[in-house]
Amino acid sequence: MLSFLIVSMSKLEKTFMIPGTIFMSLLAGALFGVVKGVILVVFNATAGATCCFFLSKLIGRPLITWLWPDKLRFFQAEIGKRRDKLLNYMLFLRITPTLPNLFINLASPIVDVPFHVFFLATLVGLIPAAYITVRAGLAIGDLKSVKDLYDFKTLSVLFLIGFISILPTILKRKKIYE
Repeated sequence: MLSFLIVSMSKLEKTFMIPGTIFMSLLAGALFGVVKGVILVVFNATAGATCCFFLSKLIGRPLITWLWPDKLRFFQAEIGKRRDKLLNYMLFLRITPTLPNLFINLASPIVDVPFHVFFLATLVGLIPAAYITVRAGLAIGDLKSVKDLYDFKTLSVLFLIGFISILPTILKRKKIYE
């Protein structure tokens, strides 16, 4: 029953862009442990992001274009440059905190990121951050602030994983210029 409640609340948060996801991840870790917690968080985050993707696809274009015109143009140009390795790029964006997930969820259908690429990048790319926050949920009593979750070492690991995800694109580009 408790897991159903967490699943429902998490999907609502993601679909309608309500802040609080990190606290649900901490709670999942505290209540269910690392493995079940990560599965629960990644499933919910992917389901919520998927709902957000389709909601944006249906009615989001005018709002997103009005809210973030420059950021949207930049994102569209970056997507256009990386069409051949789009999954790697989307994985990089999901793993590293370079763009907010909210923006990625809303802008992806507008800049024509195929759903299967969006879904797979979301499913796989959210695992590292989910692991960090769920694991922190085990030690929830020791945390003093949310900032304690993302220290220099943690952010360095996320960027390293992100770099590895775009390495094939970099190597391919290097071969083209040689």
